Amino acid sequence: MKTPTRPLVATCALLISGTPLAADELNALIWCDHADPALLEPFETANDVRVNVKEYEGTAAGLTLLEQSRPGDWDIMVIDAVDVPRAVERGFLAPLPEGTAPTGDYFPEVLFTDSVTVDGTVYAAVEKFGYNTLAYNKAAVDPADMASLEALWSGKYDGRIAIYDYYLPVLGLVGLQAGIDTADLDAATLETLRAPLMDLRAASRQVSDVVASQTALATGEVDVLIGGGEWLTAVLNAENPDLDWTIPEEGALLWAQSIAIVEGTERPELAAKFIEYITSPEGQARLATSSCYWGMPANKAAGDVLGDAEKAILRWDEQVDYLSRAQLYPVPDADTDAAMQDLWTDMLQN
Repeated sequence: MKTPTRPLVATCALLISGTPLAADELNALIWCDHADPALLEPFETANDVRVNVKEYEGTAAGLTLLEQSRPGDWDIMVIDAVDVPRAVERGFLAPLPEGTAPTGDYFPEVLFTDSVTVDGTVYAAVEKFGYNTLAYNKAAVDPADMASLEALWSGKYDGRIAIYDYYLPVLGLVGLQAGIDTADLDAATLETLRAPLMDLRAASRQVSDVVASQTALATGEVDVLIGGGEWLTAVLNAENPDLDWTIPEEGALLWAQSIAIVEGTERPELAAKFIEYITSPEGQARLATSSCYWGMPANKAAGDVLGDAEKAILRWDEQVDYLSRAQLYPVPDADTDAAMQDLWTDMLQN
């Protein structure tokens, strides 16, 4: 997902490079949902350890941080599941000890075996997933219109649309609207998306990050966000239950984040224990409802810990249908990725 980039709360304890690591410390490169004290404190208390976290946005930024660090500076990394092979190829991730995550209790559709396993070795465990799709204010939008992506090109909502500022999921959704599967997005098919992308930009009020998108939806500045989902609206449900999301008939993009041990860690056993906690039913329930952004836990056993209201917000009972209609993020080669970013830049400047 880009780190679900993400939202409203994000206080980090920063690791100071060169400072000796204490025996009771674990240092983690994370997405903002892992900075929630409600998630970290139970592990810290149970293990008499302090978890130092540093947030990053986007896999490229995370890999750059690792490249600029010394072996042993970092113990844990949260990363897009589809990007695990990139990190392994560059030597940044260590093999995951067998049995670290209770994958037998997982939603089978989000095991992402082909991504988190490289040459037969498992390097990461999927921990949370969700959808890039349509988020909207149902007090201002006809929910029936949200049954199709076509509504965003219909003219009815011109000037009331926001575009989530991350090229991969939005280009994937524009592709779905045009009848192109994400697996078929390449340099040739990409050019066919230029016109509909520019039309979408012309119909939109803004292109914005998560915080700005949430604010715009909550204040009524916009009524629809393409690229949003439960991770954007669920955390605001108590304040504004009119903020909602759905998967249209064309489908949605499935994001899945994973957690891995960083190669060179001086605390491999403690790092594995942290992953065991994060993927346990209790850790999964806390991660799913993080104060930064919500998402579905990969471990179905978290359903025994989550409350009925929390599961309703996450659409727990609809996941079988949602997963069957979701496609994976595009995984472009270098040339296609460069073309995607160029097209996105053109759209931003349009």
